[in-house]
Amino acid sequence: MSTLDPVTLAVIESGLQQVCNEMDLAFVRSAFSPVISEALDRSDGIYARETGDLIAQGDLGLPVFVGTMQFSTQAVIARARDVKPGDVFIVNDPYLGGTHLMDVRFVRPFFYRGQLWCWLANTGHWPDTGGAVPGGFSANATEVEQEGLRLPPVKLYKEGRLDEEILSIILSNIRIADQRIGDIKAQAAALVVGERRLTAMLDRYGAGTVDEAVAELRSRAAAQMRARIATIPDGTYHGEAFVDSDGVVDQPLTIAMAVTKAGDELTFDMTGSSPPCRGPMNSVIATTCSSIYLAVKHIFPEVPINAGTFEPLKIVPPEGTFLYARYPRPVSGCAAEVSQRIAEAVFDALAKAIPHELFAAPAGSSGNFALGGFDPERGRTFVMYVISGGGYGGYEGFDGLSNGCSTIGISKTTPIEVFEQRYPVRFEEYSLHEGSGGAGQWRGGFGVNYRVTLLRGEARASMVMDHGRVGPNGALGGSTGGVNRVVVERADGSTYVPPHLSKDQDIAMAPGDNVRVSTPGGGGYGDPARRDPEAVRRDVALGYYGADEARALFGGG
Repeated sequence: MSTLDPVTLAVIESGLQQVCNEMDLAFVRSAFSPVISEALDRSDGIYARETGDLIAQGDLGLPVFVGTMQFSTQAVIARARDVKPGDVFIVNDPYLGGTHLMDVRFVRPFFYRGQLWCWLANTGHWPDTGGAVPGGFSANATEVEQEGLRLPPVKLYKEGRLDEEILSIILSNIRIADQRIGDIKAQAAALVVGERRLTAMLDRYGAGTVDEAVAELRSRAAAQMRARIATIPDGTYHGEAFVDSDGVVDQPLTIAMAVTKAGDELTFDMTGSSPPCRGPMNSVIATTCSSIYLAVKHIFPEVPINAGTFEPLKIVPPEGTFLYARYPRPVSGCAAEVSQRIAEAVFDALAKAIPHELFAAPAGSSGNFALGGFDPERGRTFVMYVISGGGYGGYEGFDGLSNGCSTIGISKTTPIEVFEQRYPVRFEEYSLHEGSGGAGQWRGGFGVNYRVTLLRGEARASMVMDHGRVGPNGALGGSTGGVNRVVVERADGSTYVPPHLSKDQDIAMAPGDNVRVSTPGGGGYGDPARRDPEAVRRDVALGYYGADEARALFGGG
């Protein structure tokens, strides 16, 4: 039983959150790469000293990193020897609590008055970690070595000093290496900011008091999640989702989700899913678990986030499926794409149990597009990485949001002005993907269209996207959302469509060539025939649907 008064407990909870938020801000403001500084593809958190369990994470951290950083911190704890203040471990090994190789984690032990009190960790998406294609999204990889440099937990900083030998190994194996030192120092500096702020907090309240608060906050989060779960009727509910293909074999992959609710716990069983695949759409277990955590958090957003939130969620290890990847299975699509299909399968299952609290499926793709090459005007190589938004699913009483961020995070598209300043490209179009919102009583939101042209030099394009074969699911009679489309348009007027629709790599680009992308819309919610006729007329007036298209989708004259 906690002896803390509610006010002190609330202040400490907010204080821990603020420490993480300041780490996030320090990272973003000092990072070199637009994927971090503009797109916000990063996260910072505080983790328990013995178990690596989550204590707190920043408000603007990517949800998919919530669970995975627990696992990667645990991997560091298991391998750490002779840990001292100022040490910083670097790790991106997907099989040791990671995602894909581009998500690089820094983990720093935090000492207070000579004693290890916790671990501070962050993740940043590096624009390149080597491998077969610029940007790391190798759509055709058949082993992880083709995807980039894999790092086990090693000390990049030793007692505050950067290890130049380890750094030289890293920089010798990645593209645009001269630009990485800015991100490395920004990532390390964010942890220093966290150390300072956390020290000040412990000085004020005492380590014992904050320890007690952490335990109480975890207990309360577990209790709140159990209370929400208890409102779901007991039973087993089935859902499914599909990955277009693995990038190598042109056949869909199935996620078969069985969610069993008993009392105040949920058990997730995916053992009926497709077997391990040849291409890079395998998911490591850390990402698979984190995908379920974030899906449930989407459903019950009011539950605070720490390790207690996950205690009532039981996951049957999906051994023998593509959702439990082991070395050397390629995994570049796991965090950005497969994770969202896992969440979609959870939504599909629980919509049958609590339909009025759920929503139709969102776009569910980060739209990963990378363009890398040489810019003759600036005399240097470049790697441009684009994250795209898509439509959210409709839900009871409301249409879905258009051009929303992906299910797994708060990352946003880098402003096109920044792309055009940094890279030899011009964006010819950036618009709503009209007609992509799934029909329903409350329709889905719309994806986006963009067209980017290479202006000079030579480059190679790669993409790992999804929902190119079938759009996001509707709910309660709503229609699926519009699909993802990619077309390469050559300067000579010819076109090229990837055989796998949403995945391809190493596409040669010459000046004047462009890539046109349309991202998925969200699924519709409820019977389309019940949509308010005035809402349909408004959609047509705004150009979201043509008049004939609207009549076909929603009925009416």
